Amino acid sequence: MSDGALLTAELRIAGRLDARFFALLEALHATGSINRAAKTAGLSYKGAWLMLETACNLAQEPLLQTTTGGPGGGGTRLTPAALELLGAWRQLQAEHRDFVRAQEARLARLPALHGLLRRMSMKTTARNQYAGTVTAVDIGPVSAQATIALAAGGEIAATMTSAAAKRLKLKKGQEALALVKASAIVLVTDFAGWQLSARNQLAGTVSRVERGAVSSVVVVTLPGGAAVTATVTNEGVEALGLAVGTPATAVFKASAVMVATQP
Repeated sequence: MSDGALLTAELRIAGRLDARFFALLEALHATGSINRAAKTAGLSYKGAWLMLETACNLAQEPLLQTTTGGPGGGGTRLTPAALELLGAWRQLQAEHRDFVRAQEARLARLPALHGLLRRMSMKTTARNQYAGTVTAVDIGPVSAQATIALAAGGEIAATMTSAAAKRLKLKKGQEALALVKASAIVLVTDFAGWQLSARNQLAGTVSRVERGAVSSVVVVTLPGGAAVTATVTNEGVEALGLAVGTPATAVFKASAVMVATQP
């Protein structure tokens, strides 16, 4: 969603004629060459021919008119039937865009749902993503610290460069997302009287253990219902006796937290 749209929808005609097919027709109409049209549409020559042949076999009227030699050197042109099909696509596509925009505007009038979808729209490999509100910001000459109160309860501390904090325009009361990679999470089941320097220590209960060939995915559910996912070596799972129901604390440094905001 590079344009920030919350809604996307793919338009197809007859279940198989999609944007790629009509991009090919557009390029063929402009160039008169299947080879050049395929390159313009980002298809292989074979793939373009296969797409065109399938459509032509299903059409009741010819879609392509091919000429060889002659003053113009030959080429492939769209027939009136193909031009009519292309025109129908253009009109449907315009109406389709208007419909999606109208629904996007409708969502904007539903603040709770719109906010939820905005938070879910980011695509990232970070397994841990939490919505919250910035409750404190301290920007120094070089680094900055921010505290994010999670919607599900608890808080997460994050550190970043001062330049990053200014670029994000971090301020108290701002909605933000905290992202933490599963590999940055350390699980502790017994502190044995020791204290750790890591700012973030979220206590909960192991709710899932997915064992892999080398490492396991361990999920710790916090009292408020949020879940923290950590990747732990199988040896670590065995050494700590991690199993469903085991109390555990997810520990991670503030520098491991990425903060995301929207203007």
